[in-house]
Amino acid sequence: MLEQLVDGLRSLGYDITSSQLQMFELYRSELLRWNEYSNLTAITDPDQIETRHFLDSITPLQLLDALNSSDYRLTILDVGSGAGFPGIPLKLILPHSRLVMLEATGKKVAFLVHLVDLLHLDDTEVVQERAEVLAHSASHREHYSLVVARAVAPLRTLAEICLPFTSLGGLFVAFKKGDMTQELFEARNAVSRLGGGESRITEVRLPQLPDQRCLVSITKAYPSPNRYPRRIGIPFKRPL
Repeated sequence: MLEQLVDGLRSLGYDITSSQLQMFELYRSELLRWNEYSNLTAITDPDQIETRHFLDSITPLQLLDALNSSDYRLTILDVGSGAGFPGIPLKLILPHSRLVMLEATGKKVAFLVHLVDLLHLDDTEVVQERAEVLAHSASHREHYSLVVARAVAPLRTLAEICLPFTSLGGLFVAFKKGDMTQELFEARNAVSRLGGGESRITEVRLPQLPDQRCLVSITKAYPSPNRYPRRIGIPFKRPL
């Protein structure tokens, strides 16, 4: 059962309990069941769900030392959560963390709400809204020590919609593939404007994920100017 996930977690220095494994199994079965009538993911092979969704989602665990934080103090925002990746796998491994999943699409929100209830996830919230709107809410702005996004968007776009949520000293992590040197260079203006500090590219070195995956992590050094993010859609149409 989920041997690739177990092996990957061990490589990252984490163990997993039998009850956590059961929750991952239930998550996978519900995802496949819902996907039959509601297109939540293009990945439908159970083994691929284990590696390309579950294992990929928990790779930011290798960056947590940069936050000097245990999961007891960690507040996680998953921007564009979709079917719950990477937020729910992170929550299952870090059960004492607080998780908020931000998703705009109704059918995906319905699945997330169902899953939170089914897995009895404490201190977990699903918010249906656009990031460009929610980032201007006082209860969410610069509120999260770890902000994660697997969204397919340029880094300079992701910086604008994610860094405003990141607390000072916190970390924004973007899931990427391939050589990120040029994309990170092109995003330097956006990162600076949004209050980002040190930027790092961390290779994901797990044999179960051989396709040049990496994590781009940006530390929040200064408050984000109030005018960012711009109105809905603009960060995607006209990146900084």
